[in-house]
Amino acid sequence: MEPNGTFSSNVSNTDCSIENFKRHFYPIVYLIIFVWGTLGNGFSIYVFLQPYKKSTSVNVFMLNLAISDFLFTSTLPFRVDYYIRGSNWIFGDLSCRIMSYSMYVNMYSSIYFLTVLSIVRFLATVHPFRFLHVASIRSAWILCVVIWVLIMASSVVLLNNGSEQNGNTTLCLELNMNKIVKLKTMNYIALVIGFMLPFCLLSICYLLIIRVLLKVKVPESGLRVSHKKALITIIIALIIFLLCFLPYHILRTLHLVMWKVDKCEDNLHKAVVITLTLAATNSCLNPLLYYFAGENFKDRLRSALRKDHPWKTKCSIPVCIWLKEETQV
Repeated sequence: MEPNGTFSSNVSNTDCSIENFKRHFYPIVYLIIFVWGTLGNGFSIYVFLQPYKKSTSVNVFMLNLAISDFLFTSTLPFRVDYYIRGSNWIFGDLSCRIMSYSMYVNMYSSIYFLTVLSIVRFLATVHPFRFLHVASIRSAWILCVVIWVLIMASSVVLLNNGSEQNGNTTLCLELNMNKIVKLKTMNYIALVIGFMLPFCLLSICYLLIIRVLLKVKVPESGLRVSHKKALITIIIALIIFLLCFLPYHILRTLHLVMWKVDKCEDNLHKAVVITLTLAATNSCLNPLLYYFAGENFKDRLRSALRKDHPWKTKCSIPVCIWLKEETQV
């Protein structure tokens, strides 16, 4: 059973084509997300952990976001194997429980880390001197620990749902009709606290930063670096929310409300499958945030490249030229 996933009912393949659709769709998309997400976030973690003269609270939040994404993408090969085998789980009951848990934890930790990042950027732009007193590295780590503990604790109920035997196959990540009332309740709580609240905060930050920028007299050289990075952070976060998280939460809620045993809602179910993979795609988009809006990320990247290739004193390829154009905050 996967309350945050595909909500698959045990309808036979002859009555519903969704099983064949999942068998072909999930492995391809999950493999792409696995390769892209693992490489992107793994390298980002490596860059963030490089010794550097200046570290900020923004780096702490981005590092935790990258760790969350990396841990999640490492579970995707197990999902790929499950659907290639025609929804047959071979990795044991405990690992099945971890699958739903890991996706849920990643999704909502990502949502909250993105929201906190946007709020931090906004406050640092609007109230830079007040913000300096609370934006310490220690405070950032404490807040990250709080987010991890709250998300993991609120998701622990998913560990109660393991694999189920169905003839010669072992099901995992499927909806159990006996838990439908519980799942609806969990969905509404996650919808309001896990998505709508952060989305509203993010939208308010966007509107306020636009209001601030409209009042700022922009010099000929363009916006200040802090203003630019704040705007880029919030815009990328909003794109991830609108593209990855919003469609999934809408379709998930509709699917739970309309789902009935022995009834095949083919089109709606396929839409949920697609939006679930969109939600997983957030782990591939977050590295773009680190590159374009990270504190000193490009400087760290240059240092890492020099460390790995000490014989190179100059970098003339287009990517390196692009890196050199970044102005340090």
